[in-house]
Amino acid sequence: MDFSPELIAIGQKAKDAARKLAYSSTANKNKALLAMADALLAHEQEILVANQKDVEAAIQKGIKKSLVNRLTLTSEGIHQMSDSLREVVNLADPVGEGEFWTRPNGLRIQRTRVPLGVVAMVYEARPNVTVDAAALCLKSGNAVILRGGSEAIESNKVLSRVISEASERQGMPTASIQLLENTDRQWVQQLMKMNGYVDVIIPRGGAGLIQTVVKESTVPVIETGTGVCHAFVDQEGNFDKGVSIVFNSKTHRPGVCNALETVLIHEAVASEFLPLLGEKLWDYGVEIRGCEKTCAILPYASKARSEDWGTEYLDLIISAKVVKDVDEAMDHIYQYGTKHSETIITENYTTAQRFLNEVDAAAVYVNASTRFTDGGRFGFGAEIGISTQKLHARGPMGLRELTTMKYMIYGEDHIVT
Repeated sequence: MDFSPELIAIGQKAKDAARKLAYSSTANKNKALLAMADALLAHEQEILVANQKDVEAAIQKGIKKSLVNRLTLTSEGIHQMSDSLREVVNLADPVGEGEFWTRPNGLRIQRTRVPLGVVAMVYEARPNVTVDAAALCLKSGNAVILRGGSEAIESNKVLSRVISEASERQGMPTASIQLLENTDRQWVQQLMKMNGYVDVIIPRGGAGLIQTVVKESTVPVIETGTGVCHAFVDQEGNFDKGVSIVFNSKTHRPGVCNALETVLIHEAVASEFLPLLGEKLWDYGVEIRGCEKTCAILPYASKARSEDWGTEYLDLIISAKVVKDVDEAMDHIYQYGTKHSETIITENYTTAQRFLNEVDAAAVYVNASTRFTDGGRFGFGAEIGISTQKLHARGPMGLRELTTMKYMIYGEDHIVT
């Protein structure tokens, strides 16, 4: 593949920056993060003006409301981004963590955490990812190349410039944080094949984006995100908890990957529980697409199509199915789930433990909303994404997940015989 000279220059600068970042002290990295947090607040109006341009353009294009909401920044949102940077400062630096042991022959071996190198982030119209990714990569000693969605380009230009200039003023290597301002798809296609410049690429967004990167990239990929998340309401589940948890999981922020897409209801309680849940969802404006039994109980539900069970709506739509028992619920999740987040509402300890042990997902809950699958809520600070694969990271990815291991061996004229 022929690479753009401009893109090669970006890759080389990132590689050079990563080399220096790898041994930057925790104190210096924290100073840079604090400066970045202050800079966001100092440039708040500039950021909001740029974001307004993106929002107006998105509305004119007819982008659906839930995605416009993800794109929109407010004064409160900018303060939250600033606060998230300060939270990362307070997190332990994983670089240098490790263990040490001595072999019987006297060879001393040290295993220690080191940065991945150059991280490329490909994501959609969420400007906050620009700041979160930059913060986590910097703290973990990685250079980052950011490629956000075209819908957020004006916001991302200002955000990346503000935080990169702030970090450089505090002595961080030039080009530690870079944004691809060219939104041409060809640049992404080239970025995905820049082995030798990029060490790992992390896609964050909808199923289409993620699968494109997974299938086309020659650079190692950490797959994140697609969330066809389920809640199973057991026959021994508390109805009040069930309504509250399902409603929160679906409506709190419907356009994110940990939002609920399907609710499964034990047949023994469906006729009692579904009207309680359905009324609350319907009154809020949630469209319900149900199986035949659901539609018989809820006259305002529309009949689900076969493709509904595997759809990540990212909108105020939910599919509902009545199942025989926990086994059928787990079978359904096995068939249609994306190994993201699943929850059970039950007061039965044995059933809860079966669900926890047998459901294969990054996060499995008992009596809690799927919306908790988040680096901040898990205590990791900001997150770079939620991995749904098993290598090398799974679940919310914080600082430790942006490092790898290195072995350092001390000998005294040791040779193999």
